[in-house]
Amino acid sequence: MIQSNACLAMLLAGGEGKRLAPLTNRLAKPAVHFGGRYRIIDFPLSNCVNSGINRIGVLSQYMKQSITQHIADGRAWDNARIDLLSSKDEKNGYVGTADAIYQHIDFIEKENPEHVLIVSGDHIYQMDYTEMLTFHRQRGAAATIAVKEVPWSEASRFGIMNTNERLQVTEFAEKPAEPKSNLASMGVYIFRWADLKQALVKDAESSRSSHDFGKDIIPQLLSEGSSVVAFPFQGYWKDVGTPDSLWEAHMDLLNGVIDLNRPEWPMYTPSLDLSPAVYVEGRGEVSNSIVQRGCRIQGSVEGSILFHSVQVGEGSTITDSIIMPGARIGRGVHVHRAIVGEGAYVADGSTIEGTGEKLTVLGAGEFRYSRSPLRRLRPAAAMEEIRTGS
Repeated sequence: MIQSNACLAMLLAGGEGKRLAPLTNRLAKPAVHFGGRYRIIDFPLSNCVNSGINRIGVLSQYMKQSITQHIADGRAWDNARIDLLSSKDEKNGYVGTADAIYQHIDFIEKENPEHVLIVSGDHIYQMDYTEMLTFHRQRGAAATIAVKEVPWSEASRFGIMNTNERLQVTEFAEKPAEPKSNLASMGVYIFRWADLKQALVKDAESSRSSHDFGKDIIPQLLSEGSSVVAFPFQGYWKDVGTPDSLWEAHMDLLNGVIDLNRPEWPMYTPSLDLSPAVYVEGRGEVSNSIVQRGCRIQGSVEGSILFHSVQVGEGSTITDSIIMPGARIGRGVHVHRAIVGEGAYVADGSTIEGTGEKLTVLGAGEFRYSRSPLRRLRPAAAMEEIRTGS
């Protein structure tokens, strides 16, 4: 268990998530739904609580109300003290990950931690930060970066850490065309606060900096001869920055690659006041799927994940798909390799099907008729169409 003043967590949750559109048209990327009942941000928050880190600053910017509403008073995370922090620069906001932390130096100073944990709010993984902090202290490092081995064929998609045999970082390469290593940065850092503060102040004074941890802060520390080490992580980790990767992570959950029901590592999220039942009516059937409370199923669901309050009409088939909360699937609908956004409506007789390896994605509140392109629909109008069957 981490001592109360040993480590403060700062969770970066301000990203717009353009690559995840249209799922992020109404939500911050960390607030996107995952796994039937969670949000992406629940993973780093649960990691903090399970690691004994109960002082957490959450830095939000884009669609920040979706983060604020989800976290509320922090009670759902075992009463952790979670502070919601917005940019102090109303005009420009945060101009980089390092700038986001720099703007809250006073907040960190008030907490007076020995070390600061910086985590991204948009990855799926379960990690004990205590092990990383122990490694960081044992190595006497100014900074420790969590890394994950990725296939060499994919290494060019990530920030890559080049290390020596003692896991000392010698170079950071952002999406290198010809990677020298396959150790990808997970966007999880532990810094000695004194070293990080000094680096942030120096970086803020540089007009040539992009104020980013990977591109600026880590290279700055390396150029000054500071000790930066890599902490290899062996567990599951997924950057869900695109609809494809989000879908893949859900399929990993269905196939048992991820286990979110470990008693020793609980997942925390606010509970919803919903009907406890799942109604499977008439010829409805469900196989190899995760279906949450409040769903009403009259069709066939296979190899899919349905969030709460989803309705599936008679004669419809849903396979290998993700259906977000409150979506309505009409009668005789075929959905395959698709993500249907929160509150979306698919009219009777429609087909939503990915082609080849490409997914089809409906954003929140979108609707589709059988022979029409996607259109926007206000939630009240969508409900009226379902009631009338038009």
